[in-house]
Amino acid sequence: MSDTQVFRIWIKAPAEKIWTAITDPAWNEKYAYAAPQFYELTKGGRYYSTANQGMKDYAAANGFDMPEIILDGEVLEADPPRRLVQTWRLLMDPSTAGEPFTTLTYEIEEAGPGVQRVTVTHDTPGAPATATVIRGSAKAGDESGGGWAWVLSDLKSLLETGKVMSDV
Repeated sequence: MSDTQVFRIWIKAPAEKIWTAITDPAWNEKYAYAAPQFYELTKGGRYYSTANQGMKDYAAANGFDMPEIILDGEVLEADPPRRLVQTWRLLMDPSTAGEPFTTLTYEIEEAGPGVQRVTVTHDTPGAPATATVIRGSAKAGDESGGGWAWVLSDLKSLLETGKVMSDV
């Protein structure tokens, strides 16, 4: 199994709007796992995501702790609105939290009039639990483990229709 996973989707939206939806917590809390993500968009800047109330409630109801910070990392490169490279570590699960930081790259490229190709490349050497999580569940309807394919699909739905997949 490769340590590099690549996910690609085409979105009918300006590059700037996609960039904002990825990097602005007012936008990125609207889709996928609905947990706001915060970026300091300079080399060496902090990246983190906080648990939303639904995550906290689920953890409490199922008898486990949910950390306040569920993702962390560092911005390695920010070239708005085309390229973002960062480290990434999932802290919600002990198996992923104990692994090394992985490297996540977003690339937004013009693919035609008004259409952008969004590519997410996630390098996970030495992080097999993280690789499994980001690959996503193959089970239909399993929103708890949709991985990057599900996140990108939800981003596309939001930007093209104004609604996330659960609202469509």
